[in-house]
Amino acid sequence: MSEQLKATVVGAGLAGCEAAWQLVRQGIAVTLIEMKPEKKSPAHHSDLFAELVCSNSLRSDRLTNAVGLLKEEMRMCDSLIMKAADAARVPAGGALAVDRNTFSGYITKALRENPLVTVESREVTQIPDGPVIIATGPLTSDALSDEIAKLPGLETLNFYDAAAPIVHADSLNMDRIFRQSRYDRGDDYLNCPMTEEEYNAFVDALLSAETAEIHGFEEKKVFEGCMPVESMARRGRMVLAFGPMKPVGLRDPRTGKEAFAVVQLRQDNNTGSLYNIVGFQTRLKWPEQKRVFGMIPGLENADYARYGVMHRNTFLQSPGFLNAHFEMISRPQCYFAGQMTGVEGYVESAASGLLCGLSLGRDLKGLGTVELPGITALGAMGRYISTPAKHFQPMNCSFGLIDGLVVDKQHKKIRSKVQRYEIIAQRSLDFMREWCREMYPDVNHQEVHSDFTEG
Repeated sequence: MSEQLKATVVGAGLAGCEAAWQLVRQGIAVTLIEMKPEKKSPAHHSDLFAELVCSNSLRSDRLTNAVGLLKEEMRMCDSLIMKAADAARVPAGGALAVDRNTFSGYITKALRENPLVTVESREVTQIPDGPVIIATGPLTSDALSDEIAKLPGLETLNFYDAAAPIVHADSLNMDRIFRQSRYDRGDDYLNCPMTEEEYNAFVDALLSAETAEIHGFEEKKVFEGCMPVESMARRGRMVLAFGPMKPVGLRDPRTGKEAFAVVQLRQDNNTGSLYNIVGFQTRLKWPEQKRVFGMIPGLENADYARYGVMHRNTFLQSPGFLNAHFEMISRPQCYFAGQMTGVEGYVESAASGLLCGLSLGRDLKGLGTVELPGITALGAMGRYISTPAKHFQPMNCSFGLIDGLVVDKQHKKIRSKVQRYEIIAQRSLDFMREWCREMYPDVNHQEVHSDFTEG
């Protein structure tokens, strides 16, 4: 009888859990090491795996959005994260949002009950020997960060990330709030409309509010996709009105008109008892959050289940250090996964774990590693983190990373962006369907969960 193939995965966030899942479904025994519950970062609250420390939204689920295409590619690869997300879905219009506890509970149960998974609850301070995937994420402990920083030729960089507040639904003043999704796509969001006078008073209060001091914090080190609301306000008085507070596509049924600005709340759990303030990541002190956000119509007496917080994020200078399947160039069978590699977002992090687990498993079985082409979202993401760049920064999945359509005498340029993205997405799914028949022979690759339509 042949010896059991084994690998270590460090970190049970989204990337680590997906990597572990992809390994065990190939018959590889996994030691999954997670420092919770013995030790937690300031942003962690739950003992469950795959905790969503910021938003509960996995963003768009439409195939004309690159992250929607990435989700569908992952579903075709039997992704544990996507199984959990689909099972824990809560209303969010065209986005995929989840109940946090249901989502994390699903993943924790799937891995803890798998006979090939051994869970060790302890902090890792050195990179383990042997086949390993490091998926400790943007909240990597100081001790392990120091060890990673010592790796030859690697520069470790820091920036900061923020989480939006969550409020109790029964504390909201519904007399001032209306329910509606943009462009009449359902009624999944709560909307707090503001007049011009209310908006200006809110911005003034936001600009003068006291923020929590964070050692080493610099405005330029904040990732654009998670910019604190007060940092956005400092860029110009109307930045919020054209950003997270834009009123476009929302008409107050009581007035029949668009408000000057709108703050949206998105359901955060299955029962609808919690809502998060969309786009309101912040580093304001907690009393200041209650005071300033209490100026938002409907939130005058809001009861906060969680105030907004800010925490350190760590990412690697991956080009020249990792290849396109997230493996160290100088040390075979040592992989890095998740946001620390320079992918940005829950889905992108999980997708990198998928590629790591699939590649390492195949390598251990003598089948060769995985490198998908740039016509797929998965392949484009791997190409991005491994391609030399002068100013490498974390990046969300976008159609700008995926190979475009060939334009020649036979193929003219398609002017409609939606139509162009539909063709690119269909091209990817056609390729992935055939590719997955070999990689995942036990999965039905015909089913498509996402939708091309924008309406």
